[in-house]
Amino acid sequence: MSVVIIATLDTKGPEIQFARDVLEERGLDTHLVDVGVMDPPTIEPGTTRNVVADRAGTTIEALVDAGDRGSAMQRMGEGAAVVAEELHDSGELQAVFGLGGSGNTSVATRAMRAIPYGVPKVMLSTMASGDVQPYVQSRDIAMMYSVADIEGLNSITRRIIRNAALAVGGMVEDAATVEPGDKPVIGITMFGVTTPCVQRAREQLESRGYEVVVFHATGTGGRALENLIDQGAIDGVLDVTTTELADELVGGALSAGPNRLEAAGDRGIPQVVSVGALDMVNFGPSETIPNEFADRQFHQHNPEVTLMRTTPAENATLGHTLAEKLNRATGPTAVYLSREGISMLDAAGEPFHDEAADRQLFDAVRDHLTGPGLEECELHINDPAFAEAMANHLDELMGTVGSS
Repeated sequence: MSVVIIATLDTKGPEIQFARDVLEERGLDTHLVDVGVMDPPTIEPGTTRNVVADRAGTTIEALVDAGDRGSAMQRMGEGAAVVAEELHDSGELQAVFGLGGSGNTSVATRAMRAIPYGVPKVMLSTMASGDVQPYVQSRDIAMMYSVADIEGLNSITRRIIRNAALAVGGMVEDAATVEPGDKPVIGITMFGVTTPCVQRAREQLESRGYEVVVFHATGTGGRALENLIDQGAIDGVLDVTTTELADELVGGALSAGPNRLEAAGDRGIPQVVSVGALDMVNFGPSETIPNEFADRQFHQHNPEVTLMRTTPAENATLGHTLAEKLNRATGPTAVYLSREGISMLDAAGEPFHDEAADRQLFDAVRDHLTGPGLEECELHINDPAFAEAMANHLDELMGTVGSS
């Protein structure tokens, strides 16, 4: 098994060799994947650029002849992702390491995103001090800023490349100390305004022998949950906080994309779902809110986060959307409605308390839900009894899996 280094070997040869030497001095094997499209490589790769291009359904000659390096790097990213998957599936990949500028950062992180969670992934990049979301997305990629451009070896770049190589090397060397879990894994979604519910539900499930992983419903959190379900790493879901659906509908900052709330149903694993925090859409600081929402109701959660109350019409649409997604579920599914409020801000006397809006949400779920079971509770979502009811129901559904 090897640390797979994804790099442009035509432009970063000495720098890659230095990083490779650092890793091999620690007794680690390396495998170079060449994604360069310009001059011939200065180091012999383990996987050539021709193979990478082939995995993207093209050839290096075709990419060079097209004369568009940006497009060529995009295709090499596609090929590198396939190569990384192949190396991982064959047992040859222990970790992925990349170093370079914007081009190689795009290519290498695309390959990293094709690798399962938990496999070490480190990207030393000139782009790491800005917005790294396009590179990381919802994956466990560690990005490290290179400070200087990765062009030549000097007292600065040697130290930083060495640190990055040692970081990935340390992850590999220490991997054996992480004990694999043998308990069924439950994924739970949480927001600050649903925290008491999630904490109580987590306690209940852990006391019954489950391992619980909590996902912050900030868009990337929801995507991470869906990705892990797709990978088979999650056995059941307590989807307390479906707020990301509101951001997707209205255009908030924390959308998890159009496929949120679908992976569990597609995979057929048990899920108990609620409507936590569908009373709000998330924006950044108040000055970033689009002018079209100027007359809406807002709450300043903190200096960086502004919340906007969803309207009755939006709630009706959200209830319909949630029901339709869950109607397609192939596994045991139940929906819970907390009729006394769906977030901390939606309790009596709190700024987002709006019985008319909540009624539209509840009615839409009730009117459109056809397959899953529906439980309506005269409780607030953060009432311990509501959390316990959801946890108990999920425990029951988990017991039905595999039974005749």
